[in-house]
Amino acid sequence: MPSHVEQRDRCQTGGRTFAATTGTPFYRLHTAADLVTIVLTLLCHGCPLHAIVAAFGLDERTVTAWLARAGRHCQPGHHHVVQQGQVDLQHVQADELWVKLVGRRVWMAMALAVPSRLWLGGCVSPQRDRGLITTRVQMVRSCARSLAILVCVDGLASYVTAFRCVGRHPVRTGRRGRPRLGLEQGLLLGQLVKRSVQRRMVSVERRVGLGTAEAIAAGLAATGRGTGINTASIERLNATFRASLAPLGRRGRAIAHTATMLTAGRDLVGCAYNFCWLHQSLRLAAPAGALWKWQERTPAMAAGLTHHRWTMLELLRDQVPLPAWVVPKRRGRPRKPRQQPTLAAVA
Repeated sequence: MPSHVEQRDRCQTGGRTFAATTGTPFYRLHTAADLVTIVLTLLCHGCPLHAIVAAFGLDERTVTAWLARAGRHCQPGHHHVVQQGQVDLQHVQADELWVKLVGRRVWMAMALAVPSRLWLGGCVSPQRDRGLITTRVQMVRSCARSLAILVCVDGLASYVTAFRCVGRHPVRTGRRGRPRLGLEQGLLLGQLVKRSVQRRMVSVERRVGLGTAEAIAAGLAATGRGTGINTASIERLNATFRASLAPLGRRGRAIAHTATMLTAGRDLVGCAYNFCWLHQSLRLAAPAGALWKWQERTPAMAAGLTHHRWTMLELLRDQVPLPAWVVPKRRGRPRKPRQQPTLAAVA
């Protein structure tokens, strides 16, 4: 869009003007925002890239660049709203799914808050190792108001080690020296171990990783997830992501070329899932006298992060505020105070 017709804002502090699209995927784009929004909406609803190219007559590199812009925009937005330690998680489920790229395969780990169905984030790694699990546990810690939560995962042994490391805090007794580290009170971990023979599940074992079986059963009953350890919610989320992002399909031709594009698509779908998509299990009965029967909610509304359902255009135009400017610390010798010149007395 030419600069003489674009909307510009003026900074109240410095007085300089800047484009209203600064910090959004529409910055310095010569394409209408409506078309970009439609294309990104189709991408996060499972439409393959080649279908969009054929329907709108766009270049494949153009659509890929728009997806990369949207992913880079959604990642700090998700961090600013969700990963600020203000969410009452109560019950978390985590899992990993493998994704086929061109010439290789990677693992994508994700986590979900079960009561609000809030997507807490994800990370991508070429290996399913302790580093991937620790990164995901730290992500859950950054979202939680308190780590006194119930976590249900699969039988990977790295989960117990990762939660023991991340869930520690210093126990101060008033004595001199470094305080010892103690595990967070109320942290519960349950594991669901599945054994398969020739791709058919033959047995299921429920194992207690942290806490007691009675405490885990009480946590499951409090969040309405039955009495047995399960990972049904995160597996349903994995199916939603595979249906909403074409490169996640197990047998498809829309394979992602790089992990960067896979991460961009994951962040776009995750933010749309949290802020734009209504979840049927989260709806509440409408108040008496209302014209509608149900009050629909998104996961972000159920978690108390927003008060309304965002549109896709609102998600893409949301600008993350910059951090407050801090005066840099000056190193070296302190400056000598200047002496004010004295005026000579006139006789």
